[in-house]
Amino acid sequence: MTGNNQSPARGCLFVVSGPSGVGKTVLCNKMIERFTPMLVYSISATTRAPRSGETNGQEYFFYSVDEFKNALDNNLLAEWAIVHGNYYGTPKHFLEGNISQGRHVLLNIDVQGGMKILGQYPEAIMIFLQPPSFSVLEDRIRRRNTDSDEIVRKRLENARSEMAFLSRYSFSIVNDDLVKAAHELEDILRKHIQSAS
Repeated sequence: MTGNNQSPARGCLFVVSGPSGVGKTVLCNKMIERFTPMLVYSISATTRAPRSGETNGQEYFFYSVDEFKNALDNNLLAEWAIVHGNYYGTPKHFLEGNISQGRHVLLNIDVQGGMKILGQYPEAIMIFLQPPSFSVLEDRIRRRNTDSDEIVRKRLENARSEMAFLSRYSFSIVNDDLVKAAHELEDILRKHIQSAS
């Protein structure tokens, strides 16, 4: 509660999606740096084991498989998926707790998850990051030097199918220049944060 006994204004829910290799994580991290403490990164739940240095409630909420399935059964997740044999999902309590306290939440999520979030939170501000071209995207993915040719092909195939959802997003940013894309994303966030205040 604020000093005048009014509840804080609700925060905004920002969903950033786009193909693998388009720069989502780098741009989202820049936005967290610029807008902390009023903007928080969404923390996912997962059944994978914590890595060295990871703390429950900071990088992830670490659930057992039974806890995750219980969360699913009780509709406690805004979206979820199985990735490499582990469950991942977005806990509603994290989203709703922050938004109701006037904090803005940033989700860096794939298109499938983004559509699930939009289905439950139609007020979400949907932002799609796209590469200037598929050849640039392929080059970025290959420069990572972490994926086999088969995985690169799969990522590019997924990118083409994800582009079909572009019209479902309120905003689109072409990441052909990181500084320019960061300014565009910052402008979108700032306008919505100011109008929510």
